[in-house]
Amino acid sequence: MRHRSFLSRIFVPIAAATCLTLCSCGEPTNTDPSPETSSSSDTASSESAIIDASNSAKVGSRDCTPVVLIGSADGASTLGNESVTIDVSHTDDGYLMVNYTGSNPKVKFQVTGPDQVAYTYNLHGGYETFPLTAGNGSYTLGVFEFIEGTTYSTLFTQNIEVAISNEFGPYLYANQYVDFSSSSTVVDKGSQLARPADSDLEVVENVYNFISTNFTYDYDKAATVASGYLPVVDEVYAAQSGICFDYAAVMATMLRTQNIPTRLEVGYMEDVYHAWISVYISGEGWINGIIQFNGNEWKLMDPTFASTSGDPVDYITETDSYLTKYVY
Repeated sequence: MRHRSFLSRIFVPIAAATCLTLCSCGEPTNTDPSPETSSSSDTASSESAIIDASNSAKVGSRDCTPVVLIGSADGASTLGNESVTIDVSHTDDGYLMVNYTGSNPKVKFQVTGPDQVAYTYNLHGGYETFPLTAGNGSYTLGVFEFIEGTTYSTLFTQNIEVAISNEFGPYLYANQYVDFSSSSTVVDKGSQLARPADSDLEVVENVYNFISTNFTYDYDKAATVASGYLPVVDEVYAAQSGICFDYAAVMATMLRTQNIPTRLEVGYMEDVYHAWISVYISGEGWINGIIQFNGNEWKLMDPTFASTSGDPVDYITETDSYLTKYVY
């Protein structure tokens, strides 16, 4: 690993925070570094109980047991100093974890991958998980403490080489934007929605239909949400109301914990800030933009597209009007 030195006083880009403001999106802090997996749900919601009692719900051929992947900061390989620890023990799974223990109230963590796209996150103390979505190659990691205005001092920076063996890891594990645990209500609900499904595509369709039918968009919240906002998926589910990233984080949680690799993506559709969800379907590859939000409404791409198109991966990427900025 190579150490890169910076000036002691810099202007840190705040692209990620800007994204959250424009798209009203985010995900809560993960402060539990220990690995978690769930083979079944210990408790069922009243909705599930009603379904079981009636014995009338379809049970599909697909296994709907939740698979809950939580990052581990086990200390096998770490970087940092007395104020910050970056655990890089599991970069082969497509993530790293950061724990800031200093006293500065405003601290940012920046990751720049081989694609040269800089992701800037707020740190909150305790281990938090961040995905390595740019694939294999050299990453620059930096931690910066607030001075004044938009000026931050460099607390720590270093380059690392990443070789990801689990290509779907960044899109299956919980992270700061798509945060969940085995006890999350949203995970249990995702399992219920997947229960009648015979395929991953049917799970996607069931999740979309549930969210679009039951959730309402909160325009007041969208107009007032602060930069750096991180939604809590269970709170969003309980309210059944939210903003762009509230919706997307809940859907991504449901799909990831059904073992469906899911990318939460934000960018532009022409001049409209836009969010979409892409999923990986075995035998089909990545289906880009299968669930989309154009600033006014959510839309589901026709699931039959995956089985009728020879190359579903190009559904969005071949359209010049779409521009992906960030992938979480």
